[in-house]
Amino acid sequence: MPITVLGGTTSAAAAFEVANSCRFNQGDGAYMHKTIGSAGNLDRWTFSCWVKRGNLADTEIIFAVGAGNAGGGSYGVIKFSSSDTIEWENYPSDTASGILRTNRKFRDCSAWYHFVFVWDSGNATAGNRMRMYTNGVEETSFSNDSHPDQNQDNVINNAHKHEIGAMDDNTHFDGYLAEVVFIDGTAYAASDFGEYDEDSPTIWKPKDVSGLTFGTNGFYLDFEDSANLGNDANGGTDFTEDTIAATDQSTDTPTNSFCTMNPLDEPYGTVTMTEGNLKVVQSSDYPYNRATMGVAKGKWYFEGLGVATSGDSLIGIASVAASSSTNALYIPANNYAYYSHASNHGAYSNNALVVSTNYDAYTDDDIISVAFDLDNNKLYFAKNGTWANSGDPTSGSTGTGAVSITAAASTVDGFYFPAAADYGGSPRTTWSMNFGSPAHTVSSGNADANGYGNFEYAVPSGYYALCTKNLAEFG
Repeated sequence: MPITVLGGTTSAAAAFEVANSCRFNQGDGAYMHKTIGSAGNLDRWTFSCWVKRGNLADTEIIFAVGAGNAGGGSYGVIKFSSSDTIEWENYPSDTASGILRTNRKFRDCSAWYHFVFVWDSGNATAGNRMRMYTNGVEETSFSNDSHPDQNQDNVINNAHKHEIGAMDDNTHFDGYLAEVVFIDGTAYAASDFGEYDEDSPTIWKPKDVSGLTFGTNGFYLDFEDSANLGNDANGGTDFTEDTIAATDQSTDTPTNSFCTMNPLDEPYGTVTMTEGNLKVVQSSDYPYNRATMGVAKGKWYFEGLGVATSGDSLIGIASVAASSSTNALYIPANNYAYYSHASNHGAYSNNALVVSTNYDAYTDDDIISVAFDLDNNKLYFAKNGTWANSGDPTSGSTGTGAVSITAAASTVDGFYFPAAADYGGSPRTTWSMNFGSPAHTVSSGNADANGYGNFEYAVPSGYYALCTKNLAEFG
């Protein structure tokens, strides 16, 4: 499958489909919380979640009870460290009693990880009192592998405020969470939450968890109610959402992962990504950023909302990554971009204007549609629903109004990736990208022919959103 995957999991056809995830934007201070009224089983519980990361190289909390809530310096936490490892810590009374820190790094922002954490301090085997699984496989390589004394109580599941995405309303998570499950009183196996796909046995996929025994304080966040994303589908007390809105409900899930922008693709430190790597803020001239999914065939559609494009902005497709800090999106021969400039607007490639006829300048709040047909090697741009140069994306090999592009197989990398950038001038460019599960509000709501995506404008017939289900069929 033509997708940049650095160690996580993509998705395959699944009998159980996850409908929604929740997008946590660190910059907003987004998190969820609820206070457990009375302690549950402090010696045995299981926590399971699916995670798609946003930020990297930053300490970020997945699940915690902080010292500000537990008191006495006590806390329990599951988090990403600043070195992109997982740290799971139990600190009763300001003293560590149980710490796992993986050697493995989790740096793939294109894929979903499934984590299971099992606290079983009553276990007679010391090494089995804390167990952690990633995509169905138990983690065994740790830089710190310190297990608790037998029957040691955990701070988590005590009568404290529990937080998803933060600890003491701090150190917030950035990215997507799905199928967040807490089991009180049972040490479940990873196979109770997921399974290998029978047709693609290397792919780990979710299972229906509704039949599990949740116990007194167990909860299940499925994020299917956009008006109440903290709803406990197990029937317990709901979580309270803090700076989480209905637009943070996402259809980017472990059973259908959508394209996002790729923080590993821009090495010059000029781009800041927020909103689950969908909002791209440029801080200096030129260097562009590509998305996580590259394709070599098929017909594909995406949109970019110009949050701040009144300077000089670029959006399009790129076959190669930026090679220097002055490498603008349209300079390489097999990159193609729609340039916003008031007097020099048009389609550019190979450091030159390719098509200018009927290409309008664009600015803040304009939406640029990009349709690229890799079966006929044609590219089309639209501004606010009107195709430039009287383009017709359904015209096939005729390519009415199209930009002719090099066949993907003849490019250096062999794939085309969505891309966006600033060119220069002020203010700097900000794009809110829409690959089908946008972070911004869409007023009309248009899906592709497979029913995937939520776009402002109609998806041309035969074109599809960039998501793993479509890639499996057409990519």
